[in-house]
Amino acid sequence: MTKLLQLLGLVNERLALAAGLLLLLSVCVTLFDVIARPLGLSLGGTDELSGYAMAIATSWGMSYALTNLAHVRIDLVRARGSEPVRAWFDAVAILSLAVVAVTIAYRAWPVLEKSIKNGSTANTTLETPLWIPQSLWMAGWLWFALSGVVLALVVFLFLAGGKHAEIDEFAGTRGEI
Repeated sequence: MTKLLQLLGLVNERLALAAGLLLLLSVCVTLFDVIARPLGLSLGGTDELSGYAMAIATSWGMSYALTNLAHVRIDLVRARGSEPVRAWFDAVAILSLAVVAVTIAYRAWPVLEKSIKNGSTANTTLETPLWIPQSLWMAGWLWFALSGVVLALVVFLFLAGGKHAEIDEFAGTRGEI
């Protein structure tokens, strides 16, 4: 199970790098557009493209934050508990996160489905077919949901086996109060 979680962390690290590169590309395109405007070479649509990049990077970046224990938790009570108490708090937190991630991924489908069904395009000069950025956005939420469910299942297996230290390593918090 530990190897599965380490692999999940490695995959999420690579996906976060790709998301970061997408944001860097967005910055470069925007910078070029700003510099080129006085020369009459504006690309147009950079605000639209950067919005898509931000939405896509956010949905994919959530999994990286998950496997790097970067999601925010209020853990005042958890931090003062014994190792088993902390493990139970961590299990409940990860389960809650997984439920929310699955809900978001589930609710993303109707958005994409409607765009595909209606052949929706952006109301901009680019007239981007919305299914393209929405597919990438939804895929990120699906991956986050899958990552959350895998982590929750492994945490509950660790909990059943009394492996509290492993729970703290993969689902705990970064620091103590």
